[in-house]
Amino acid sequence: MNSNIFLGTAENGLRHDKVVILDAGAQYGKVIDRKVRELLVESDILPLDTPAATIRNNGYRGIIISGGPNSVYADDAPSYDPDLFKLKIPMLGICYGMQLINKEFGGTVLKTDVREDGQQNIEIVTSCPLFSRLSRTQSVLLTHGDSVERVGEKLKVGGWSTNRIVTTIYNEVLRIYGVQFHPEVDLTINGKQMLSNFLYEICELTPNFTMGSRKEECIRYIREKVGTNKVLLLVSGGVDSSVCAALLRRALHPNQIIAVHVDNGFMRQNESEKVERSLRDIGIELIVRKEGYTFLKGTTQVKRPGQYSVVETPMLCQTYNPEEKRKIIGDIFVKVTNDVVAELKLKPEEVLLAQGTLRPDLIESASNLVSTNAETIKTHHNDTDLIRELRNAGRVVEPLCDFHKDEVRDLGNDLGLPPELVERQPFPGPGLAIRVLCAEEAYMEKDYSETQVIVRVIVDYKNKLQKNHALINRVTGATSESEQKDLLRISANSQIQATLLPIRSVGVQGDKRSYSYVVGLSTSQEPNWQDLLFLAKIIPRILHNVNRVCYIFGEPVQYLVTDITHTTLNTVVLAQLRQADAIANEIIMQAGLYRKISQMPVVLIPVHFDRDPINRTPSCRRSVVLRPFITNDFMTGVPAEPGSVQLPLQVLNQIVNDISKLDGISRVLYDLTAKPPGTTEWE
Repeated sequence: MNSNIFLGTAENGLRHDKVVILDAGAQYGKVIDRKVRELLVESDILPLDTPAATIRNNGYRGIIISGGPNSVYADDAPSYDPDLFKLKIPMLGICYGMQLINKEFGGTVLKTDVREDGQQNIEIVTSCPLFSRLSRTQSVLLTHGDSVERVGEKLKVGGWSTNRIVTTIYNEVLRIYGVQFHPEVDLTINGKQMLSNFLYEICELTPNFTMGSRKEECIRYIREKVGTNKVLLLVSGGVDSSVCAALLRRALHPNQIIAVHVDNGFMRQNESEKVERSLRDIGIELIVRKEGYTFLKGTTQVKRPGQYSVVETPMLCQTYNPEEKRKIIGDIFVKVTNDVVAELKLKPEEVLLAQGTLRPDLIESASNLVSTNAETIKTHHNDTDLIRELRNAGRVVEPLCDFHKDEVRDLGNDLGLPPELVERQPFPGPGLAIRVLCAEEAYMEKDYSETQVIVRVIVDYKNKLQKNHALINRVTGATSESEQKDLLRISANSQIQATLLPIRSVGVQGDKRSYSYVVGLSTSQEPNWQDLLFLAKIIPRILHNVNRVCYIFGEPVQYLVTDITHTTLNTVVLAQLRQADAIANEIIMQAGLYRKISQMPVVLIPVHFDRDPINRTPSCRRSVVLRPFITNDFMTGVPAEPGSVQLPLQVLNQIVNDISKLDGISRVLYDLTAKPPGTTEWE
């Protein structure tokens, strides 16, 4: 499917101006394309090593080099054609792209002790054309470990972080610009204006690339791909698969469509019944398969890091690794699909598999459809190795693979789907299975004790500074003066306990997957949510082995947590989470907040608090984490702030109180982490 679904010419019949996005492996590579598209400029995504001659011959009027997970000095750094810099075409380098530009001009880049991840303020040179009409202080998303040490010849500095790390380099005459942040994501508040300045003023492009009928393009794609074959669609009832089903229904004869809803045992309370009813209301007849036992006992084959041979995983009900859980679930979905084909006595070669796969799914799974260099953050169930084999064989139909979530909602409205389907919050295909953190033992590496000490230094900064604590430099070396003043104020006014939890969650730092600790904050005072959100931003920046920071409701946590409750996927554990999830979602619905919160995962973690080590009480309870999340593109986002219009305090307190009454629940936590460094889901 052509990734550029637009009218081919401008209204005056002239060809469109185009820019090329050279992919260095960015998690946000397709988001750059989307932002450029929103600014009515045509763009193509090509590999970083595309020859300069190709770019010249195709008539591109601008070059954007994306970010990426590599170091420019690494042996495995993506290659590029140095002749790019002889084309005299305006260029914008983002993160890795900026470092590549600096290196090309004789500058140096090094890995600093200060890693900068997350939304931060920077100072810019307002006379730099990239920042035309912007104020001196800008809030941007930083995600990097490597930094510019010496600025290259002929380049000027156009911005700095609070740690005085260079965030912008440029040469106005050569029309070359580099930024150490992500202007393409929503967390860079004026990023769209910066891209607009680059496209319209620096590249001198005309915004005449208007969007044609994406709906009709999708329908045309389906008809060409499917032909006279049948197509089998796995329908979860979420907006993605529902819109995909509606497109299939528009494009094909009803006899060609086999819609199957697989109840994998990981659905929400009464979810399958709701899905069946809502889809039948729009004319889609479902085959419903109850396959809970099949999934729990399912296995697949994986190649583990550092191993040369493929191995069989344990059964899903005995699997702890989140990546392997996702792969098992994705492959069992395909096997169930094959069983349905066999039962209906259809010829496998005449049946294609349809999916509501979105662009972010492919980006986070590091699919070659999007990027040849991206790091895997988490494998999505609709982009496993088996799915990729089917895709390579031309057996997968994915009409939404160039869409982001908000664009799919717009398409759903255009197709006339009912609001309750279009506005449904996303629910992952693997369901509750990836919202149960499975663990056999506590995660306590060699850095556990030091990390625990440092988080306590952060929250008790004033006292530790006065006593000149041995590790105070770990905090002062990674924070600005203004941030240190905030830490002084918070630690003087609040008594906050910080507890390092011996569990791991998935995150993304510097365009790479991270899988590490969670910090819990607790206090006897009424929580100051803005201060807690500040700490949640600062802690992962100081401690790169921390992915998430949560607030723990209730009294301050007195005792260290050094073991966990053994947890696997079983019917008892799933029922416990299903109850908590139902309580949270019902209260959100009743309060009329469903459309104000983009997504709200409810996660079960194997942590039992409040056990006096002297009594040696065994760890047998679990805790629940609430993750109300606000985002437009699901590539970046922020937690809903308690007390805001998205989540009034009385609503949150009701959820916490009702979940706390459930049997076997130790505490309720609130995830305070932005994305990045935390992903939307914990696994």
